[in-house]
Amino acid sequence: MAIRTNVIESINPATGEVLARFDLMNDGDISRALDDAARGFASWRGTTFAQRAERLRALARVLRANADRYGRLITLEMGKPITEARAEIEKCAWNCDYYAEHGEEFLRDVPVTTNAKRSLVAFEPLGIVFAVMPWNYPFWQVIRFAAPALMAGNGAVLKHASNVPQSALALEEAIREAEFPDGLFRTLLLQGAAAERVIEDPRVRAVTLTGSSVTGQRIAEIAGRNLKKAVLELGGSDAYVVLADADLDAAATTGARARNQNTGQSCIAAKRFIVVDRVAADFERRFVAAVRSLRIGDPLDPSTNIGPLARPDLRDALERQVRESVGMGARVVTGGKRWGTSGNFYEPTVLADVTDDMPVFSEETFGPVAAIRTVRDADEAVRVANASPYGLGASLWTRDASLGDQLARRIEAGSVFVNGMVASDPRLPFGGVKQSGFGRELSSFGIREFVNIKTLWIGPAAAPQAPTAE
Repeated sequence: MAIRTNVIESINPATGEVLARFDLMNDGDISRALDDAARGFASWRGTTFAQRAERLRALARVLRANADRYGRLITLEMGKPITEARAEIEKCAWNCDYYAEHGEEFLRDVPVTTNAKRSLVAFEPLGIVFAVMPWNYPFWQVIRFAAPALMAGNGAVLKHASNVPQSALALEEAIREAEFPDGLFRTLLLQGAAAERVIEDPRVRAVTLTGSSVTGQRIAEIAGRNLKKAVLELGGSDAYVVLADADLDAAATTGARARNQNTGQSCIAAKRFIVVDRVAADFERRFVAAVRSLRIGDPLDPSTNIGPLARPDLRDALERQVRESVGMGARVVTGGKRWGTSGNFYEPTVLADVTDDMPVFSEETFGPVAAIRTVRDADEAVRVANASPYGLGASLWTRDASLGDQLARRIEAGSVFVNGMVASDPRLPFGGVKQSGFGRELSSFGIREFVNIKTLWIGPAAAPQAPTAE
């Protein structure tokens, strides 16, 4: 039988079963979808904040009403444990409610005193935002950008990861059910080269990506060449720093959850555990016990903590990183191999005696593998934490609040959580530095990324104007 190259497949990573197949869009399909989005935006941009908030609240209701169905779809399509999948839907609804409540406040005109009769800064929609989104949080990653973008008056088109097409279409369905204008949000079933052409299309005014640093470089290049605003949330190799005075029980139990959330497939999962040597043995004992308590298995079972990796190549890459690191001297404390006879499962794993040059420490690991590296003191911990090309998030554990504040400011990351697990929150800006990207999502900062920050000067001047260079 001939292999079809013009389709994308939804495959259950726990069983390998093909759940659905979809034809890729051709150029005509894409153009019609962009036309739909442009027409939707033309009507949407003139709505009031109150009207937009009403639709976002309706979307939150749709998500909550279908939480079980959407959660099951996420689990079947990318393997997330079902309890986490349902929680993802609730977080999406929260984000919609948050921007419905605060969007007008964030985008309200800002009066500025000048020599004009009246002057102000206004925040106006840019147009259609093109989103290239990953598979690891199939609903949250999309709603994270879409809720503020829509509240700001923009339209949106989505190119989701090729292994979650059903989630992509379900999101379009949910937004349509919430009675947003027809076509305002469209899902595009396409792959790489076609996505590049969408960025170049004049109907698209901005692009947002969550993905790898390599993909981010390519997207930034195309967006820059076309002078389009971009927000990039890229990879992460988050440090998890445990100082000598830390609450080791809390640090260990939280660390096990922080490393293994979403089966370790999270940009902001704790990955590099940097522990002061004086407490390293005690921390390792507590941490390993917490990791061993995690249950691996059927992701549809509510008692499961660790499901399959989303694709076989991801499991293979993780296996290679562990194998090479062990060959370089890392010690396997627990796990370290595939699990089961079918599916993309890998045991929750802890490696100790890790050095900076080992793949599990120098590369981003996307799966349930934790690497423990010991340091002499807090200063060395900060140096090691910063010795990474990434700068997305970090956790720091100490009983000294003043020291925690001081050291957190020295860590090069978009977010540092002291005595807590890094997490995205609609109330706080989210994004990274260095190879983890640029721009911010969420909070007031995120909603202002895709707007025209417009100066309005209304004369006549009340006093002579200051000289200007332009």
